[in-house]
Amino acid sequence: MDESFLHPLAVARSLYGLSQTDLAEGIRAAARRRDRRAGTTKQQISVWERPQGRVPDAWYQQLIADVFAVDADDITELGWPYWLPGNTVPLPLGTGATITALREAQRRAMLNRRTLLGIAPAALTGLAQQWATLDPALITSAAQGHSAAPEFVSWLETTVQHLTSMATADRQHTLRLLDSYYDTVVGLLENARNDQPTTTRLHILAASLAQTIGWTRFDNEDHHGAAAYWSAALHASHQAGDTDRGAGVLADLAYQSIWQGHATPAIDVIDHALTRTHDSTARSLLHLRKARALAMNGEARACRRALDAAEHSLATATATPPAWCAWMSPADLAVDSGRCLIELGETRPALHQITQGVNLLPDARAKTRAVFLTYQAETLLRQGEVDHSAATAHEALLLAQRMGASRCTRQIGALTPQYQLHGHYPGVQQLLFTLEAA
Repeated sequence: MDESFLHPLAVARSLYGLSQTDLAEGIRAAARRRDRRAGTTKQQISVWERPQGRVPDAWYQQLIADVFAVDADDITELGWPYWLPGNTVPLPLGTGATITALREAQRRAMLNRRTLLGIAPAALTGLAQQWATLDPALITSAAQGHSAAPEFVSWLETTVQHLTSMATADRQHTLRLLDSYYDTVVGLLENARNDQPTTTRLHILAASLAQTIGWTRFDNEDHHGAAAYWSAALHASHQAGDTDRGAGVLADLAYQSIWQGHATPAIDVIDHALTRTHDSTARSLLHLRKARALAMNGEARACRRALDAAEHSLATATATPPAWCAWMSPADLAVDSGRCLIELGETRPALHQITQGVNLLPDARAKTRAVFLTYQAETLLRQGEVDHSAATAHEALLLAQRMGASRCTRQIGALTPQYQLHGHYPGVQQLLFTLEAA
């Protein structure tokens, strides 16, 4: 097991200074206080903490909550393992907590640990609803220090735009730079006495940086860190009145929810995002992600309506799209439509769509190519084209490794059990060997 990959239960233990043995004893003691018995051991705690490990039943969750002094209502409302300490519910919008949210994201990143979770589905839907219904509150406060020179802010804007628009393969080397710019911008918001236009520009900068850093964390499977940065980006864009950016952040949170298998909250989030963005390209992307979530839920008719809406919006787009979706293209529409068809069990038309999209994708979008090739490999495998599938998956794996995107590597690795059924194929042997060496 990757020691840098912590289950939320391990995070909670760490916060309370408990070993697995300590937690097991705490659970047994909690049971005794309820005149019951629990045979919990260190080994049982270890099983619960494994990736994709067994979920404790309701009785044991109540005992764990007793150890951590968590209210029983949180267990029901948030669900396992989101209610555990260390998985903080995002700060509400419109309360003047933007700087707090920006710094909180940074603090969580300093833990340098990958975790299994983003925002709890119920809390994510609530955050999206706040964004869709609250007017941006441009809160002013008496800050200390000097105002940021307009020329310096302009230089920051130009440099940050260059960093956030780099090709994915190059952006992996800029994380420390992005962190330093983020710290500078948040510091200017905290300590400088700026006029309102300058403050708005700095909030937009902070949102852009937080959104980009969130994607870097997401690609490295730090889902909690990614969600914290995206939540901070939502705060900053909301305070700046940048609804286009806010819709983009909600689209990212919805994508994360889809990636983790939570389709229903993703649909709710996207519906809220659609209420405040009118750009055709942005709406196309939102409809496309909604279609994917609907397909996961098996809602074929609604999925096709969302795909039609995505195609129509992209075809009628004439204005320059917001920066967060400027990359959206017919290639994305084709591949994600194919992914929807896979979810609906229509593999033959899915393969046609995905292959068409992969061929249209520019080389600069290497991470997206790795994801798309994995979809293609999965579809080929379902159709019995094992050699072709293994070669495609191997190409995707090498791309993911070159970019250091462990999320993509894990996506390919999830197909391993299916490939092991065809281990006599040379291409499969090569793929499995590369995966084992990863």
